[in-house]
Amino acid sequence: MNTSLVSATAAQSPQPLRRTDDFAHRAHTLQEVRGMARLRRAVSDAIEALVVRVSHLPDQPVYATASFPWTNVLAAHWREVRDELDAVLRERDALPSFQDILPAVGTITRDEGWKTYWLESIGMDCSDNQRQCPRTTALLKSVPGLRTAFFSILAPGKHIPAHRGAYNGVLRYHLGLIVPEPAERCRIRIANEIHHWREGEALVFDDTFQHEVWNDTDGWRVVLFVDFARPLRQPWHWLNARLLDLGKLAPFLRDAARRQKRWAKGFHSNQKPAG
Repeated sequence: MNTSLVSATAAQSPQPLRRTDDFAHRAHTLQEVRGMARLRRAVSDAIEALVVRVSHLPDQPVYATASFPWTNVLAAHWREVRDELDAVLRERDALPSFQDILPAVGTITRDEGWKTYWLESIGMDCSDNQRQCPRTTALLKSVPGLRTAFFSILAPGKHIPAHRGAYNGVLRYHLGLIVPEPAERCRIRIANEIHHWREGEALVFDDTFQHEVWNDTDGWRVVLFVDFARPLRQPWHWLNARLLDLGKLAPFLRDAARRQKRWAKGFHSNQKPAG
């Protein structure tokens, strides 16, 4: 199942990072679980431990982009992606909030401060959006094992509380497109480290390590958000891809596909033709 889109858990009452906190581990929850949930966690732990053993990469929160040569292609053409983004943002108020498409993320965002513009997701028809962003769509074809791609648009003052992804068989890529100043107030904590986006530069990380996001500026922050299959040794890489393919059968992703289709139909039918 393609679980890369959903944060498995979120803090009920997010607390500030303390000097004594240590997040350099892959924790499933931010609170204890009981009953059948403990069994599900144990199974998930075992699967993720196997993924770590058969991975081509070390088990760590953040990776050097040099490990992923395809990131150079997107970085080299980031201004073309930015140009298409700028056209999309002319209708920013009409764009869907993340939870409008994927209600499961309502555990970490409920307001209108995290907007999305979907370009790729398993089982989702993004063709109308892709036609609006043909160059970005073409560039995304260079991403091996692409699973999810969208413009992730954070409003001024938006905070996304501590959470983690549901499965380490995928990795996450951010390409900075709009990064407001001051840069130190627009940041992401991944495990124990604070990172800042830069326009035209990439960040690759394992989202199953706890992470948290702040945009404490007066501007909008936008990245190209991509989930892709983690490089594994064979036959595990093939098996991981088949597991991710099953995501289109998951009820929550089928619902997301319906929501995206409904939104896109209304949005694009209201767009004036060029010229």
